[in-house]
Parts: sequence; C-alpha cells; structure tokens
Amino acid sequence: MDTCNIGYSKKRRLAMTWLLCGFIGLAPAAVMADPLEMSKDAGIGAGAAVVSLVYAPTKLCYALGGLVIGGLAWAFSGGDQSVAKVVLTPSVLGDYVITPDHLRGDRPVEFFGRDPEYVEEELDLVVSSTESDNDQAW
Repeated sequence: MDTCNIGYSKKRRLAMTWLLCGFIGLAPAAVMADPLEMSKDAGIGAGAAVVSLVYAPTKLCYALGGLVIGGLAWAFSGGDQSVAKVVLTPSVLGDYVITPDHLRGDRPVEFFGRDPEYVEEELDLVVSSTESDNDQAW
C-alpha cells in the first residue's frame, strides 16, 4: 500500500478547507462594498495597468540610457560625482509605473526624476501653503 497518496490527500483536504474558510471570511466584505465603486476602481486599476505596459518600458529604456551616459560623464570628468548626478538624477529617479492615483490626478507623474532634497522642500511649501489657506478659510 502506498502511504504517500494518503498523506497527500489529507494535505490537499486541509489546504482546501483553509482556502474555503478564507473565502467565507472575505465574503461579507465583498457584499458590503458598493458595486459601482468597485467597478470604477477596477476600471481605473485596469487602465493603470494598460498604460503602464507602455510607460514602464519607455521609462526603463530612458533610465538605462541615462545610466550609460551618466557613467561616461563620470569617467570623462575624471570621477566627478556632481557631473554624473546631473545626468543620473533625472533619468533614474521618477515613476516607473502608472498607478490609479496618477490617473485620478491625486499624484503627478514624474518621468524626469527630481533630487530628493528638492522634492522635500517642495512638499514643505505645499503643506505650509495649504495650512495658510485653511487658516484664512476660518
């Protein structure tokens, strides 16, 4: 008698039981969700995936080209990192994938990356201007 098949059957039954419990546990959340909102989110998610199929390879090619040019700039400048950084920052940093937030307009698409210090300064300016606008509204 082959005992391996019996153990495999028990493992399969246990896995199916856990999977069924998971589906039953998640069912109330799916029922409570608004169908219109779910279809809207699904459409935006699918749109983001389709746009990313074109955008991501384009950005990746741009980044790889920037790496090559940045490496050459570093080599020809005698190892000056600031010269390489001028080329590498816009090419390597930035968004590689389009998300639903990009399509909704909640977040801008950054094809050309920015220096992280500049992004933090800009974020501080946006937060301070938003706070001053809220103070004026009261």
